[in-house]
Amino acid sequence: MTATETTTTTPTRRASGLEVRSIDYVPQNERHGKVSHIGPLWFMCNAQIATLATGLISITSGGNLIWSFIAIALGICIGTFFMAAHSSQGPQLGLPQMIQSRPQFGYVGALLVWLFAYIQYAGFNIFNSVLGGEAIGGAISTKQASNPLWIWVVTIVAVVIALVGYDLIHSFERYLTYLTVLVLALVSLSAVIHLHIPASQFDLGHFSPVAFFGQLGVAAGYQISWAIYVSDYSRYLPANTKTSSTFNVTFWGSVLGGMWMMFLGSWIAVSAKDIGTNTVVDIKAVADALFPGFGVIALIVFGIGLISVTALNMYGGSLTLISSIDSFVKVKPTLSIRVITLVVTAALSLGFALFATADFLGDFNDFLLLILYLFIPWTAVNLTDFFIVRRGHYAIAEIFKPNGIYKRWGWAGIGAYLLGFAAMVPFFNVAGVYTGPAAHALGGVDISLFIGLPVAAIAYWLFTRRVDVAAEQELARQQALEIEEAAAAHELP
Repeated sequence: MTATETTTTTPTRRASGLEVRSIDYVPQNERHGKVSHIGPLWFMCNAQIATLATGLISITSGGNLIWSFIAIALGICIGTFFMAAHSSQGPQLGLPQMIQSRPQFGYVGALLVWLFAYIQYAGFNIFNSVLGGEAIGGAISTKQASNPLWIWVVTIVAVVIALVGYDLIHSFERYLTYLTVLVLALVSLSAVIHLHIPASQFDLGHFSPVAFFGQLGVAAGYQISWAIYVSDYSRYLPANTKTSSTFNVTFWGSVLGGMWMMFLGSWIAVSAKDIGTNTVVDIKAVADALFPGFGVIALIVFGIGLISVTALNMYGGSLTLISSIDSFVKVKPTLSIRVITLVVTAALSLGFALFATADFLGDFNDFLLLILYLFIPWTAVNLTDFFIVRRGHYAIAEIFKPNGIYKRWGWAGIGAYLLGFAAMVPFFNVAGVYTGPAAHALGGVDISLFIGLPVAAIAYWLFTRRVDVAAEQELARQQALEIEEAAAAHELP
């Protein structure tokens, strides 16, 4: 049996059918599943209406279809490369994604990125629950599409899925993939057949730098935004899972889902009379053009997809909140702490979703840019540490010690992050909010992505030249058996 298909029958640690583990290490005797299962999960995370709305950015900024497609393809591939690299960390470390930031930023210093991560979880939940509510409400009755009841329904069902935990999330996404692919294929067929696309939309001579780089940046940012979740859903895989297998399955699942939906969003946008005013209405109209009543089916399926991705945000938000609390008060991972943090995360998301602005597309665009700006330096620091500095070798027990070898404040990571972010600021371009001098000089083109990544990565590499990696690896080997025994007993120090 290859590493790609390695599987065991050992279930996730549970109490009354609910997952207990949260930020703690997953011992070898609880590792299970196939790496191939994470492909459908990441396909489904992108094969939903919020992703489709992201494909409208270039069109609404004055670009045409062919350059929108090119920008989307490049942006998705760039962003997913980094996201999939994070995914490969899960089986090796057996830890959720955000807790892995402690070796770079410190036991307390990691709060910097955890705060940003929690904002992202809450933000995506707002957009996803609003869209999910509109989709399900619109399928039942056009008059009820904006009824707050459906936002409540999306939130509650998502919390239940997140509470049951890792295994249900994987199974739910895997089986939903089959239905979504069928519906999405039919909607795409209807769009190609029934929507008129002017010939000018395929003119390569019509190039708008602002629209092109705006779309590329948002597409890349959308994919990179998954980086803070990704190891959460690979950490239970057997430790002998090949890094390349985890990377490839994550990459292609995410790329296919994201590219398909964003392409469809652009295609619909160039033929819609009211571009970007109501994504749910546009999807229903395109589906109904294939045969009457299909619009209702499509909205229900896409609505369920938004519930599933909201569950991921609830799950990840809970892990991040537990990590943050643990920086101040030692947390023993239990079912109770999972329930409490899930309820808090859901309450915050629901509260903001019920009062969300009607300017969905504009707000979503700005939100994605904010995520891109905040997490580019983090992803550079985290991946440089994992693949270049420490090469995947960490003393797991030390991650949970306030005064361990990774210290309370990781000034190398914090300094590199701040330098990377500072280098990006002149290249920021948030319409109507801020245009940096470099972006202004470039005619409004935002290339901050390509500035922050190398600056943060190189700075971190330079700042960690004196790290005694050999000593850390020896400590990790000494602690390996101890950490396995402690985690199996659910008594991680």
